[in-house]
Amino acid sequence: MAADFILVIDEGTTSTRAIVYDRQFGEVALAQEEVALQYPADGWVEQNGEEIWSRTLSVCRTVIAKAGGADRIAAIAITNQRETTLVWERTTGLPIAPAIIWQDRRTAAACEALKAKGHEAAAQAETGLLLDPYFSGTKIGWVLGNVPGARARAQAGELAFGTVDSFLLWRLTGGKVHATDVTNASRTLLYRLGLGADGGWSARMGEILNVPASMLPEVKPSAAAYGETDAALFGRAIPICSVLGDQQSALVGQGCLAPGQAKVTFGTGAFLVANTGSVRPASENRLLGTVGYALPGGGAMALEGSIFNAGTVIKWLRDDLKLIQSADESAAAAASLPDNGGVYMVAAFTGLGAPHWDAEARGLIAGLTRAATAAHLVRAGLESVAYQTHDLLAAFEGDGAPIAELRVDGGMVANDWLMQFLADICALPVLRPDYREMTALGAAAAGAMQLGWLDQADWAARNVPGTRFVPQMPASVRAALLEGWNTALGRTLWRG
Repeated sequence: MAADFILVIDEGTTSTRAIVYDRQFGEVALAQEEVALQYPADGWVEQNGEEIWSRTLSVCRTVIAKAGGADRIAAIAITNQRETTLVWERTTGLPIAPAIIWQDRRTAAACEALKAKGHEAAAQAETGLLLDPYFSGTKIGWVLGNVPGARARAQAGELAFGTVDSFLLWRLTGGKVHATDVTNASRTLLYRLGLGADGGWSARMGEILNVPASMLPEVKPSAAAYGETDAALFGRAIPICSVLGDQQSALVGQGCLAPGQAKVTFGTGAFLVANTGSVRPASENRLLGTVGYALPGGGAMALEGSIFNAGTVIKWLRDDLKLIQSADESAAAAASLPDNGGVYMVAAFTGLGAPHWDAEARGLIAGLTRAATAAHLVRAGLESVAYQTHDLLAAFEGDGAPIAELRVDGGMVANDWLMQFLADICALPVLRPDYREMTALGAAAAGAMQLGWLDQADWAARNVPGTRFVPQMPASVRAALLEGWNTALGRTLWRG
């Protein structure tokens, strides 16, 4: 039988999935396993790198069997949680420390020290990023400084660094490939922002962050020949043809291949990414310049705003506060109320992302009265995601990148109440595709382009069935809600 399927590894923050697509991007098989998060200290978030690998291997084997065997798989594509940092031994492939997750804030003091030395302007000019614990660079420094002997071993060339994609590539290829793609590289604080020859690892940032260049992977386009899997893993060697960070992969999946098009993914966090074409972003509103993609037919730069806590809010309301039994109940709880009762939640569980970038901010609930109920808290949690999206859109407009409509994806978009509130509070149409796995779909599309199955024009022009939510809220109501949000946000940011 023909090898006409693409297997996508979608390694996310809370789970690893494998999805097999056919040439028409129909879903052939899916498997998913959770990957545990650990919180060993305030602001610390970790995972076991070996668990990431074992879960990935397990789901891949499951879907390959469901799809009819390895002979049906033409290639593998990878999309991954970004910024998460692993350092491993070159001889064994074993991590020397837990994976430090993108949400982790343990390097906040190190970032403040670098800012105090005047390095942030240089970092933003060089990388498009800000000095924040979110990014990989200071996480590498933490591992080298806190694991006994690690810095000496790194300088001796014994250790390798990678984001999750790079770690999986190493393990999939039996240690033969140490590489990453340009989208993941552009999230490390170590990459000179640009496409093609304009980009590359920055010697200047390596010196500032004290990261040996010998640890860094080779940087490739998002769609490229990444080598082949070890034949012993799946019964035969399978080519690996594309790698993208999850948010850039969703940008491709949503077909945002023209300047000005944007998507927002509501997952563990929420990430608004706008295609800026060949223009290298330079934000005046503390947004991030990044690489959107590098595909056959050309690449694009992008402007991004990140919200650290979105889906985690619902998970907290469900698992810790026990206010709902399932995420599905949140829509009904919110809709059961005539309004929010003046209750606002700022879910700064791990600090605030764009445009505030306050690593020390912590969450609060404001406006409580004796009339407040569990439903008010659930509604406040949902509303907080929309308010933060509104703040991102205002920052994008301030940077000269106004957005006319929002293409949405991620687990939270199944909530009709939230999607309508999002359209209302942002005063923009919201487009929700019927097929929601845009992160995996983008990686599959990039892989198909590398295989020559389609081109960018084909992908951008495809018909995408879905639902359109249009603003309905009176302007006066919207203004009053935003005033209440800004009051609550000000209390979170206040340091008096």
